[in-house]
Amino acid sequence: MNRPLRIALTKGRLEKDTVGLLEKIGYDCTAIREKGRKLILPVPDGNLEVVLAKANDVITYVEHGVCDMGVVGKDTIMEMQGKFFELVDIGFGRCKFALATKKGSKFYGGFDVKTVATKYPNITRRFFEAKGMDVDIIKIEGSVELAPLLELADGIVDIVETGTTLKENGLEVIEDVCPISARLIVNMVSMKMRQQEIENFVKLVEENIDK
Repeated sequence: MNRPLRIALTKGRLEKDTVGLLEKIGYDCTAIREKGRKLILPVPDGNLEVVLAKANDVITYVEHGVCDMGVVGKDTIMEMQGKFFELVDIGFGRCKFALATKKGSKFYGGFDVKTVATKYPNITRRFFEAKGMDVDIIKIEGSVELAPLLELADGIVDIVETGTTLKENGLEVIEDVCPISARLIVNMVSMKMRQQEIENFVKLVEENIDK
């Protein structure tokens, strides 16, 4: 008998939202809700096993086939890219990437090369390349909002949900980059070898997500 279908969930809010969806489908997720420090958890009677991981690792595990499927944000997919199928927009965590600057600054004015701070250098690079703009990109791991305030950067590209943090720090969105939300991704080999199981699971997900 095959091992259970293995799905990697991004720890934190996406994990909680996905567990809620699995329960809505009819899976018993007691073991996940009472996980303690365990990272690999069975879903009884569902021929399913849940792996809890950081977002970047979800993609790595799915790409290498140690997990058949994964739930991860479109932000991570766009930044890391990789070889897998992106099958369903699950809709959790809807927000957007946006370009923000200090209020009143003229980001698109002048001829000097602008500096942009971000946690997502690949997405930022592609965004400005599409505009034919040459920018210097500085990767920041923590609060990106600090970069314009400390005059390290002219602007930032970051995930924006409500915009409250930006406003409180004297920043404003000047352009949306793209919308993002959680996606169900599938390993390419698993899709061939376990096609029926995966298609059945995907159908259940699609029937139970909030449109």
